[in-house]
Amino acid sequence: MTTSRCSSGPLRYALIGCGRIAPNHIAAAQANGLAIAALCDIERSHAEKLAAQFGLSQVPIYTDYTQMLSEIHPELAAVATESGGHAKAALACIQAGCPVIIEKPIALSLADADDIIAAGRAAGVTVAVCHQNRFNRSVRKIREAMEGGRFGKMLYGTAHIRWNRGEDYYRQAPWRGTWEQDGGALMNQCIHNIDLLRWMLGDDITEVFAYTANLAHPYIEAEDLGLALVRFANGAMGVIEGTTAVYPNNLEETLYLFGEKGTVKAGGKSVNVLEEWRFGDGMDEAETVKTACSDNPPNVYGYGHTPLYADVIDAVVNHRPPAVDGEAGKRALELVLAVYSSAALGRPVQLPLTRCATTDFEGMLK
Repeated sequence: MTTSRCSSGPLRYALIGCGRIAPNHIAAAQANGLAIAALCDIERSHAEKLAAQFGLSQVPIYTDYTQMLSEIHPELAAVATESGGHAKAALACIQAGCPVIIEKPIALSLADADDIIAAGRAAGVTVAVCHQNRFNRSVRKIREAMEGGRFGKMLYGTAHIRWNRGEDYYRQAPWRGTWEQDGGALMNQCIHNIDLLRWMLGDDITEVFAYTANLAHPYIEAEDLGLALVRFANGAMGVIEGTTAVYPNNLEETLYLFGEKGTVKAGGKSVNVLEEWRFGDGMDEAETVKTACSDNPPNVYGYGHTPLYADVIDAVVNHRPPAVDGEAGKRALELVLAVYSSAALGRPVQLPLTRCATTDFEGMLK
């Protein structure tokens, strides 16, 4: 069972992995009043830099998260290591009775995702996955319309992620772009919008057909472009276009949804701007909604971490499932792996997938 609370005060929080995304986690933890109890990274200097940035000089720093878990006994931890380390660290948290927020992707194999979900259920430990764009104001407004039936029958949707990642980015961390520890553009950069497409159009998918390629990054193993067609069980269709090869920098991340009675577009750098809002029911005024439900964040990570953390904290305290649970994380992972599988096989693949992992595709783009 989850570690018992020692007091009624703020949850004791620990962060495992202090790299590129770590500041967003610490900022969200502080904004939600968590008591930051420990930082952990195999490179101590990374944790020290993060501590200095956020005024956490008195917070213990560890290089071994198993030691940290046994000594600190956090009541909530976040795993923000390299993607290939997510499963092992998350399972260690669960085994220690510690609720966990796992950076996307939940894991790099369906088997590991299943193990995380099963372990969390068996131990009664909250497991959440950090698909923070679900908490964008634009996305929440679209989801509200979806759940209210305003679109009518869903026809199709498209997810476009047109970003740039250069050689410097990949050289900063050797695990990036590898099949063993990361995957390519779809698994790392594009999985957020891929998650939104599946969440909006329907969790049940019957078939995926895709192409992938490495067009501009010969120094990585995985893809920098993925194109896919998705057939949903409810009859809707989806299109995925994801790349990190756009010149010279990030261009846009957009989500289009088309229904019998509604059309919307969320755009901007990270689906944070509501650019189109067209419904036939006359329930609201488009320009008012677009203005009220758009943000201009300083980077592609947006503002979603803080409300995601708020949801997870409430889930832990009130013993309810989080909004983005392990099953949601697995569905996003499965769709990316389905794209990889179809591209490798040169034909459509049927879902659900069984056992599949990024390492299955080593050498695919040589």
